[in-house]
Amino acid sequence: MSVAEPDVFNPTCGSREVLDLIADKWSALVLYALLGGTVRPAELQRRIGGVSQKMLTQTLRALEHRGLVHREQFPVVPPHVEYSLTPLGASLSPILRALCEWAQDHLADTVRPRAASA
Repeated sequence: MSVAEPDVFNPTCGSREVLDLIADKWSALVLYALLGGTVRPAELQRRIGGVSQKMLTQTLRALEHRGLVHREQFPVVPPHVEYSLTPLGASLSPILRALCEWAQDHLADTVRPRAASA
């Protein structure tokens, strides 16, 4: 039995799930924040303004489950947890940098059309 080539345009292809995960706003911001190195959850939440604790936890779990983020828990009291990118997650670095920089560089260009139509 042959396995079909991955195709994001095919609604049954698993690559859509991966695309959905990494294209999600919170996932992209978490991954982008982790480009700077290992971070504790509270620091991630401060850095990513507007993300709730619940959403951050769900996002980190999903990214960890897909092998993009590494979670390390230290056996101390109180619990100490740190997150970092796996090599697979780090391979998204050029894409995430380009996407986030493009969004910042073209903010004014994307606001003008919306303001003109209002």
